Amino acid sequence: MSKHRVNIGCGMTPTQGWLNFDNSLSVRLAACPVLVRLLGLMRLLGDEQRGYISFCRKHDIAWSDATRHVPLKDASAEVVYSSHVLEHLDRNGAKAFLCEIRRLLVPGGRVRIAVPDLQIMIDDYNSHGDADRLIADTLLAQPQARSWGARIKAMIIGPRHHLWMYDGKSLANLLSRSGFDDVRIMASGETGIANPGELDLNERAAESVYVEAVRP
Repeated sequence: MSKHRVNIGCGMTPTQGWLNFDNSLSVRLAACPVLVRLLGLMRLLGDEQRGYISFCRKHDIAWSDATRHVPLKDASAEVVYSSHVLEHLDRNGAKAFLCEIRRLLVPGGRVRIAVPDLQIMIDDYNSHGDADRLIADTLLAQPQARSWGARIKAMIIGPRHHLWMYDGKSLANLLSRSGFDDVRIMASGETGIANPGELDLNERAAESVYVEAVRP
C-alpha cells in the first residue's frame, strides 16, 4: 500500500496529488456555506476571507491543528512538507508539531520544512540599519484587536504574526533535538525527496531557508 505525501499548513499553496491540511477557521467555514453567508451579512468577512474559503472548498483542503493531531495513522506518510508554519508557533508548539510529524512518518520518511530566514533579515538590516524595519520584517508583533468585530475577524483569518524566528542552523538543531536524523540545510530547488512531483521546491525562495531530515 502506498504511503501518503502530506502538506501541513498549505494555505494558498496546496500540493496537487498530496493530502493538504491547514488550521485556519476558513477551512472549517468552507463546509458551512450558510454560516459564511451569515458572517458576510454581519460584515465580518472581507473579500480576502471569502476568497480563501472558496479556495479551500475547491481544493479539498482539510482542517487540522498539527500541534495536537493530524487525522492520519501512525507511520502513514512517506513525506511531510510544511512551509512558513513553524514560525507561527511558540517553542512548545514547535516541539509538539515536530513530534506529530515524526509520528506520521514511516521509518526513513522525510520531512521538509521551510521558514522565513532570520539571517536574510539580519543581512538586510546590516545594509540599511533601520531597527523599526527589522522588527516589522520579523512580524514578531502585531496591533491588538480591540473591537469585537476585529477580534472575530482575527479568529477567522487566524494568527498572522510570528512567535519565533529561525536561521538554517537553529532550525536544523531543532529537528535534531526532536529526534530526526540526516538533518540538512537545503538550497532552494534542492531536495532529498524522491520524485517530488508537484511540490514547489522554491516556495518563497527569496525569504526562506529549507531544512530536510529523516525519521530514524
